Parts: sequence; C-alpha cells; structure tokens
Amino acid sequence: MELLDAIILGIVQGITEWLPISSSGHLVIFQELFGMNVPVFFDIMLHFATLLVILLVFWKDIWKVIYSWLTWKKDEYWKLGWFVLLGSVFTACLGLLFKDYILTFFSNLKIVGIALICTGLFLYLTKFVDGYKKLKWYDSILIGVMQGIALVPGVSRSGSTIGTGLLLGIDREKVAKFSFILVIPAIIGATILEYDSSFVVGNLLVVLVGMLVSIVVGYISLKLLMRVIMNNKFWIFSFYCVALGILLLFL
Repeated sequence: MELLDAIILGIVQGITEWLPISSSGHLVIFQELFGMNVPVFFDIMLHFATLLVILLVFWKDIWKVIYSWLTWKKDEYWKLGWFVLLGSVFTACLGLLFKDYILTFFSNLKIVGIALICTGLFLYLTKFVDGYKKLKWYDSILIGVMQGIALVPGVSRSGSTIGTGLLLGIDREKVAKFSFILVIPAIIGATILEYDSSFVVGNLLVVLVGMLVSIVVGYISLKLLMRVIMNNKFWIFSFYCVALGILLLFL
C-alpha cells in the first residue's frame, strides 16, 4: 500500500463512518475506481481508529455503563449495557453466518449501488417521525440485526441502526448514543477475528497514518452528525445515497 492511499482512505473513512452514507461502501468505491490494492484488514483498522473517536466523545456514558455493571447498580446505564450485549449477539450471529458471502460484495460496485439506494430510501422515512420512547430490550435486538445487515457495503451502519430506532419511536439522543456504543463490540470482534500481524508489521507507517487521519476527521463528522440528529434532519443524507447509488449502477 502507498502512503497517499492510506491518507485518502483515512479521510474517506473518517467522513463516512458516522455520517449515514456507508463507510464500507465508500471504501469499496475508492478502491475499485482508483485501483487501490487494499486488504480488508486495513479497512478494519480504519474502523478501529474511528472506534477511538467513540471512546473520546462518549467516554462519560461508557464509564457509567461500566460502573453500573461493576457495582451492579440497576439503573438506566445498567440496562443500556444489557441492551448493547443483546444487540451485539445478533450482530455477531449474522456476521459469522454470512461473513464469506458478504466479503464477495466488496468488489462489486453494482451491489454497493443497490445497497446505497436502499439506504437512502430508508433514511428518507425518518423525516416523518419524531420519537420520545425509551429503548426496550426488543428494540435492541432489532437494531442489532440491522447492524448485522449493515456489514453489506453500501448499507450504512449508523443509518440503519439510528434510522430503525427513530422509526420505532425512540428518543433521538437515546438511540444515537445506543447506536454508537453498540458498534464498540462489533469493531473489537472484527479486529480480533481478522487481525493480521504480518500486514501490520510490514505496513506499520501506512496503518498508523491512515488511522490517525481517520480519527481526526471522524471526530469532526461525529460531532456534525449529532447536531444533525438533534435537529431532526437525519433524512437529508437520503438524497446523496440515492444519487450515488444510481450513478454506480451505470458505471
């Protein structure tokens, strides 16, 4: 891998990981159109970098979940921890069952295009809802399933999980926090399963630069997305997803 490729992909990952426009889909687009020879593990390392952004932005909520479990204090954060665990089980099951099948999509721009169009249409539906409910255990299962489906490149993880929560009538801030904390076990699990020490050692500078760029840009995009969600404008990304998806179908 070239250093410039790592910088470009780090920027793409940082922007698209949190905005509901599919980071994996955009990584595939850039890699295919510009002939970048990038192993899947490098993409996972970029996802791991944006995980650090979650820890930075939501560290107070994450600590409260950990503390409530350590003290077995059955408050809302204790419940949130259980909901994250429950949702993660369903995400992991889908990921492990369909891993090999999904990997074949990472070189197919037509699949990415169709997935982006579906994502866009799904996002637009959130324009007509404004939730106020608390998160329930069965909501966490469905959102976990949607996170598993989002392994398909072109299906936005944040779009599918937050969008599902909004359509279920859950409070915007609560479902956003749940979605971002829910991704932590998924990224850690994918990193462990796909870890390739030989690639890291042979491309250490490239990996570190890509991750650093992804962290900086990802922090900015996450802050932007939270503002968009709180202003009930999550649906505005639908037009971009549909337009890009249609364009990919004609390439």
